[in-house]
Amino acid sequence: MNKRAVGFLAVLLLGAVLLAVPAGAAPPGQGSGDAVHWSPCFKDIEAEFAEFIPPEFGPPTFECAVVPVPLDYDKPNGATIAISLVRLPALDSERRIGSVFLNPGGPGGSGVEFAVFGAPFLYSPELRGQFDMVGFDPRGIVRSTALKCFGNLGQAFGVFDSGVVTFPKTADEVAAWVGDEQDLADACDQRGNKVLGHMSTANVARDLDLLREAVGDEQLTYAGYSYGSYLGVTYANLFPDNVRALIVDGVLDPVAWSTGAPGDMDRPFSSRLESDEGAQATLEEFFRLCDEAGPPACAFAPNSSDRYDALAQELLANEPIIVAIPVGPDEFVEFPFFYGDLIGFSLGAMYNSPDWPFFAYDLALIEAAAFGTEPPPPPFFGEPTDQLWEGYTAKRGFPRYPNFVEGFPSVACADSDNPDDVSGWVDAAGQISSENYFTQLWTWASSACLSFPADDDDRYVGPFTADTANPVLVASTLFDPATPVEGAFAVDELLPNNGLLLVDGWGHTTLGISGCSSFFSENYLITQDLPPEGLVCPQDFSPFELFEGEGEPSEFEVATYLARQRFARNELDRY
Repeated sequence: MNKRAVGFLAVLLLGAVLLAVPAGAAPPGQGSGDAVHWSPCFKDIEAEFAEFIPPEFGPPTFECAVVPVPLDYDKPNGATIAISLVRLPALDSERRIGSVFLNPGGPGGSGVEFAVFGAPFLYSPELRGQFDMVGFDPRGIVRSTALKCFGNLGQAFGVFDSGVVTFPKTADEVAAWVGDEQDLADACDQRGNKVLGHMSTANVARDLDLLREAVGDEQLTYAGYSYGSYLGVTYANLFPDNVRALIVDGVLDPVAWSTGAPGDMDRPFSSRLESDEGAQATLEEFFRLCDEAGPPACAFAPNSSDRYDALAQELLANEPIIVAIPVGPDEFVEFPFFYGDLIGFSLGAMYNSPDWPFFAYDLALIEAAAFGTEPPPPPFFGEPTDQLWEGYTAKRGFPRYPNFVEGFPSVACADSDNPDDVSGWVDAAGQISSENYFTQLWTWASSACLSFPADDDDRYVGPFTADTANPVLVASTLFDPATPVEGAFAVDELLPNNGLLLVDGWGHTTLGISGCSSFFSENYLITQDLPPEGLVCPQDFSPFELFEGEGEPSEFEVATYLARQRFARNELDRY
């Protein structure tokens, strides 16, 4: 396996469960304001969930459909593409209000998978009682008419054969990295299908408005997370009169994503977002909480910040080291571990603070391999840990072809302005420093835009100041490693009709970590009432206390934990 793929897998060391999903879609519906033609699907998943989901949460019933939309909205009567949908019907049809459309982020994330594997666990029976939960794969992504530049995942990863891990550190590595990106661009230029060049977020928003109409809703009810926040903000500005209730959670600054503010337009979009600042701030919180908890709750305490810096310096000087990672009791997998792996792995852990005890253990394990010391005992907290390892090994196998390699740049590069020379990325990345470990990773995350053939004349780049028919709810944690809270503040300033909900907590988006936030978010979706002004909700738990003193968790609690973890890491698949 090439080194860039190894770096990608290192990001996922803590595991994000990838469940095989059947196709199961119905024949095309009409998508013209008439009822969508739904048909049963995911019956095996239904049967599995029915065994342990409490009665008040289900049992879940999934229905799938396909809706045609115009390929090019400049030619509304021309060629069409298919958008795949799944819905979890409202539990109480007599109280049904409408549909909540879901987007888990990316770009390139599957709303179908999120609705199937996340919605039954991450939303309350009260919300699900009154709404169909509807997930859709955006145009070009997975089950919808998909952009596919490779025959299989091996070919996709094979493009990145330069040996550079996670991001380039030298001039020679920069040249090799850029060559890999050019190979990706060439593959899509040669093999990409008709949807390439029509995948901007604005076109997804136009699709979303047709989907809203197709399911019979007069106005849109929507929850979009991470990149899904940009989709939500774009929709709100293209169709302000059609907004019923719209949550954007884990918020991208839409100006930074698209063009950049005056004076900041020459930087790559992934640098303009300043996700590196959010990631560094979250890592420093990990160090603080780890040292406060101490061993054995945090296996990387005490002096976690200094130990991390020493480990980073050792890897820079002597990479790679050989690390043996447990994949089960008395079972280990050995692989080379590079500095880039450490940074990617750390970023992955920051997305989901319940994983931090496992992350701390893995850091201690890597430290022991680097310095030849005794490794710590594994923190087997029971079933969740076992399933984390199972998730990691399943991820390495990849049972199907998800098109995230080409899916991410086909949207992000269509939406955004970027430098026209690699020097723009080199300058933005700067030098490796312990002041911010993540600057290089986040800067180079957008380097495909140097050559990727994604231009879409129908993109939308603002203004982002529309006065919507009903208020928008903007939500964020205070420590988000991908979409820092400043993005929420920016949208709060841009939109004239909105509310702001913050969570004093850690991780990517507020979903599933705060009962207070969940209550006010769901109450807003149901009633359209905004939370009290100035509300800051607490996180429900400290990361290093999550598994203390509660006994063996139920299967439903494990599934909920894994649903949050899998959702929080969704976007890492794109990099």
